[in-house]
Amino acid sequence: MQETHFLSTSNPKPFSLPTPNPNPKSQFQSSSSSHHDPSSSFHHHHSPKTPPFPTLSKTKTKSPSPIKPHSPPPPSDFHDKALYLDSIGLDLFSLLHHHPPILSFPLPDLKSTVHFLTSFGFSTLELRRLVGMCPEILASRVSDIVPVFTFLLREARVNGSDLKRVINRRPRLLASSVKHRLRPTLYFLQSIGIADVNKHTSLLSCSVEDKLQPRVDYLEKIGFSRRDALVMFRRFPQLFCYSIEQNFEPKFNYFVVEMGRELKELKEFPHYFSFSLENRIRPRHQRCVDKGVCFPLPVLLKTSEAKFRERLEVCCNSSIPLRSSPLWCTNSISDDLNNETI
Repeated sequence: MQETHFLSTSNPKPFSLPTPNPNPKSQFQSSSSSHHDPSSSFHHHHSPKTPPFPTLSKTKTKSPSPIKPHSPPPPSDFHDKALYLDSIGLDLFSLLHHHPPILSFPLPDLKSTVHFLTSFGFSTLELRRLVGMCPEILASRVSDIVPVFTFLLREARVNGSDLKRVINRRPRLLASSVKHRLRPTLYFLQSIGIADVNKHTSLLSCSVEDKLQPRVDYLEKIGFSRRDALVMFRRFPQLFCYSIEQNFEPKFNYFVVEMGRELKELKEFPHYFSFSLENRIRPRHQRCVDKGVCFPLPVLLKTSEAKFRERLEVCCNSSIPLRSSPLWCTNSISDDLNNETI
């Protein structure tokens, strides 16, 4: 009787379909108890009852495992995402090549992001350009993009009418964290004296540690004091955008070795690094060498080609002040440069 209670209470818990089991066991016990005493009945019972118990426990442990591997993901998700992106002129495979997390980004969230940007005023053509330049935008939720707009308006002091232009110029702003990227960069730029950051918003998505600070360190390395280096960045903040290896180093080497100029000229005119070495700096310097003249950096590089030739011919037919002369940079030259276009 004690054994019968053990089997009947253990079966209902692990299984939902064990109702037929108690009947054969009760019948078996009633028939055995009518022919044997209780002690012999216990031993007679034990051998036939033990086989069904382990077999039931085995089926319990095996039943959950084969179900999970055979549960497939929604088959239409990838197809629906590809169709939706194609409807707005975007290719899913190309986007996945540049930013694979888009594959796992929920389609409803992706649609919400697109709807938010279009409702803000971005056309389909502008949206394609934004995503083409920064695919991470499609994997950004609206709850992450809204703080970027708020930051640009309230902290970076961007005018509302300029907001679209700012985003179109630097789409990566939308995929940047306000807390970990935009705000620290804003504080860094303000700390070195760049007050009008709203005119240089493309720098806000740059890392201070990986991009901005290394360029300040490079100028100190080549001979500028930290104060002079920061003066150069204040005068020309876009200096932060140029590569050290591909821009600073070759142009600085040419400036020192071939041109034989002094560092203070770069301090006064850091825009030197914005001109092409092969198409502007080297050709014009060589022509000046051939004619035996030497122009200040702004005159050498900022003037249009026609105006540069004219100045060169005038200097060949007359004497030009030496760099040590007070007439080296005259007000007339500065006024002419302000009225000229490159």
